[in-house]
Amino acid sequence: MTVHHEIPPRDGPTPRVVRAAELAHFTAAQLLDVTTAVMAILALPQSAADRAEALVVPTGQGEQWRLIHAIRRWEANRDIRHLLVANGNPAEETYQEITLAYLRRLGLRRLDGVRLQAEAAPNTGLQAAWIADQVKEFGITSLALSVSAYHLPRVYLTVLKSLSRIGVRLPLIPDPVTISPDAAAPETQATAYDLLPGEVARILRYVDEGWVATFDDLQRYLRWLWSDHETFLTGNSG
Repeated sequence: MTVHHEIPPRDGPTPRVVRAAELAHFTAAQLLDVTTAVMAILALPQSAADRAEALVVPTGQGEQWRLIHAIRRWEANRDIRHLLVANGNPAEETYQEITLAYLRRLGLRRLDGVRLQAEAAPNTGLQAAWIADQVKEFGITSLALSVSAYHLPRVYLTVLKSLSRIGVRLPLIPDPVTISPDAAAPETQATAYDLLPGEVARILRYVDEGWVATFDDLQRYLRWLWSDHETFLTGNSG
């Protein structure tokens, strides 16, 4: 069953590479909100990804390392029941159609539980909507997001927003890819240092447009997560 999501309209894309000086029109309070959100998301124990029911990979930017990172975790831990691979943007020069044959070349061997987004997903919002559909359809109870660290906070906030639209709240764990921030993304040849200002600009813009969870939403969610699922997060039963 596919759940229909309302996706707010946007008036044009934010460039991938934004100079830090171009963030000057945002207030100090807005930039502090983003910094606080990044801190709070990355403060979640990444080791909990091995306890998640589903591992999620939002593809893009030609960053094959996202898939390799997730596949290695998937193959090493059979307690993870679902591997969800969201499609990317066919307009990107480095776009790669997501197929089982392609994933096998990257090391995938365990096929049961692998779910691939068939339709194109030109933006993170469409990826997040598909992820939320999978959660609803398969009754998934926890997710880990495997994605490059510079992109992870926006993915996290976008998935959180999509889940809230369908009335679902579950543990959402950051699983940043182990890659140097100096590594150049194949699509843009830009590093994480280069791409981070654009991510900040997108988060602040999309908060206003209702595309991502607000910072108040995030704080309430994380308060619930730490209160109700501390054992899941830390792995400590007492």
